[in-house]
Amino acid sequence: MTADAATLNRRASRAACVTLLLSTLAIFPSQVLRHTPYPSALAQQQDDDVVRVNTDLVVLNATVLGKDGKFVSGLRRADFHILEDGKEQKLQSFSAAETPFAAAIVIDTSGSMDTRLTLARSAAIQFLDGLRESDVAAVYNFDYKVEQLQDFSPGRDLPQKAFGLRAKTTTALNDAVLRAADDLGARPEKRRAIVVLSDGGENGSRASSDKALNHALAGGATIYAVNMSEEGPTRDIVGSSILETLAAKSGGQYISTPGGQKLRDALEAVLEELSHQYTLTYVPSNRERDGKWRAIDLKLARPETTVRTRKGYRAPKS
Repeated sequence: MTADAATLNRRASRAACVTLLLSTLAIFPSQVLRHTPYPSALAQQQDDDVVRVNTDLVVLNATVLGKDGKFVSGLRRADFHILEDGKEQKLQSFSAAETPFAAAIVIDTSGSMDTRLTLARSAAIQFLDGLRESDVAAVYNFDYKVEQLQDFSPGRDLPQKAFGLRAKTTTALNDAVLRAADDLGARPEKRRAIVVLSDGGENGSRASSDKALNHALAGGATIYAVNMSEEGPTRDIVGSSILETLAAKSGGQYISTPGGQKLRDALEAVLEELSHQYTLTYVPSNRERDGKWRAIDLKLARPETTVRTRKGYRAPKS
């Protein structure tokens, strides 16, 4: 082979590599732009960051309850009205089918959970046992770091590694929610949930609670937070508030009972809810990529019903 021919081959190879890379970026933008941990010195800058995902299509999973607290079925597309920052949006799609969902179970194994870890494992087992054949779940634990014990799968058993966990060190709750939200964001299921089993005592995360919530909203994940701390005057008020906020702003539920029949009933209700949600999508009329908060108000044309969904999302920055 001549020197000129070899040079042409090298150039052609480089061009092919560049073409392949650009094709990959076009096909998998969310994976390329997923969250990467930053050093703690950049924590303030990190709090101001915006999740850079494609929000041209906003997905809402809505739970509708009647006056008796039971799920309201049979609603039609015309019954729903979406307002974003007070302006009505055009509904792109509507579904009331019992579609599969993906769930991330997040177990707190920090030092404050020393006497509550068995209860948390039991709650995780019960939730997994209630999944349908088409549903998938992943399991995580967190203390000062976050670890995935089981990737998303239809398996109904808690991974063996979970039974050897020991409570230790600090609580990186925000980091755990963020990691679970990012992983859920890559899933094909439109219905996505994060089940947090924790006492809420955040004290070890790099991410702020706002950043964790923003990632959950960007990933279309609803948070169901179970307060595993002992009920009574010794319960951490700040920790409880963190869990309540994550659940409320994502359209989920805060469960204050850490064990017993009430917790079993609450988890069954969560599974039932995820199986009977309405899924709505719309393309926002406000196309500005300014990083600002967009407030969502989902209204129903039916009297004596209440609807629960996420409160909004943060627009990306261009």
